[in-house]
Amino acid sequence: MQAHSDSSAPAGERGLARAIGVWGLSAAIFNTTVGGGIFRLPGSVTELIGPAAPLVYVVCAICMGLIVLCFAEAGSRVSMTGGPYAYVELVFGPYAGFMSGVLLWLLGTTAVASVSSAYAGFVGTLIPALGTPIARALVLAVTFAFLAGVNIRGVRQGARLISVVAVAKLVPLLVLVAVGALAVAPANLAVEALPAASSFARTAIVLIFAFTGVESALVPGGEMKDPSKTVPRAIAIAMIGVTGLYLAVHLVAQGVLGPEGLAAAKAAPLAAVAERLMGAPGRILLLIGAAISTFGYVSGMTLAVPRALFAFARDGFLPAPVMRIHPTFQTPWIAIVLQSVVVCALAIGNEFEALAVLANLSALLLYFACAVAGWELRRRGIQNAGTTPMTLPGGPAIHILTCVVITWLLTSITASEWRAVAVVLAVATVLFFFRRRVAPVAA
Repeated sequence: MQAHSDSSAPAGERGLARAIGVWGLSAAIFNTTVGGGIFRLPGSVTELIGPAAPLVYVVCAICMGLIVLCFAEAGSRVSMTGGPYAYVELVFGPYAGFMSGVLLWLLGTTAVASVSSAYAGFVGTLIPALGTPIARALVLAVTFAFLAGVNIRGVRQGARLISVVAVAKLVPLLVLVAVGALAVAPANLAVEALPAASSFARTAIVLIFAFTGVESALVPGGEMKDPSKTVPRAIAIAMIGVTGLYLAVHLVAQGVLGPEGLAAAKAAPLAAVAERLMGAPGRILLLIGAAISTFGYVSGMTLAVPRALFAFARDGFLPAPVMRIHPTFQTPWIAIVLQSVVVCALAIGNEFEALAVLANLSALLLYFACAVAGWELRRRGIQNAGTTPMTLPGGPAIHILTCVVITWLLTSITASEWRAVAVVLAVATVLFFFRRRVAPVAA
């Protein structure tokens, strides 16, 4: 792959090599999207909606497809390194940008805690002695102490650990699909009546957790070749691949166990399928694969998310010690420790599904802001000099439809879930305006 620099890029990013092409970005999206959630979610969504669960995967794929199209257009107009918060800040100003950054941090924190809770569940199922509440808490505490230590020692060590476990999530899933395809009972997939729209919304708000992550892969916009073509093509390839994999896994699981059996095995549904197909060795294979996959996801996020706390402290929104650099390893060790403690506490005190919904609520609020920002960028004619941005057809139709779909999903959020996110945003608002008062933020 030949890399080249783009002279039309923002001044601060002209030295970046534009080396990421369609297949490279497709692989990145696939890798960040397929995490540990798919090992747990088939049982959860079947418990919520029954035999119609496969249809919810299609609904979620359509929802995420609309969302990432808005990301793609915005990314082709603001082709610089950064996350969705960059688009929001450019359009709506520093406060909106800061709140978007807080939502990104909240999304990352609750997502990691959710997957960590599932990881502890897989370990407890694999080793029953570690399945008690006290043992589960110890497993999580030891795991986060280990990961914090690895990441404090340096970014290289943390990245190396992520690479070691990156492929482990796919092998057991592909084995399960290949072996289970011939054992599916068609009667187990029959849908006699469609559930109510409210049931679809509540189930989708849980399942969409497995589809998030696309926005993370789009962050290195300053290193993509011809983003107006690369981004939409890569998104299409990756989302088709992800949806196909998820549907295949769920259809095999439901086809083998039946809706009731799959819902009953909610803690480790795919392990139950593997046990039915291959006996005890299959169960152990899937549990090990699930534990490694969830551990790998938590490893990667432990490397990334603490940097948000470091940035908040650097900008004066958190106490200065949070941005302290380790004198030997040159890493933000206070931020890493603080983030690890927060996530570990959340994982110990909450179950996977509850944390996944909070992560999705944070994500959907951010996605809504990005959809509006994407249209506003087009309306204002903002684009990089000398480039042709991607332009979605139908004027604002896709942006409006995206906002409508997100609003529909948000109707299933409970009052307590809204309160949890509202408290975080209220505290962030106080911090922002206090910081602006003592040291004005440049507009």
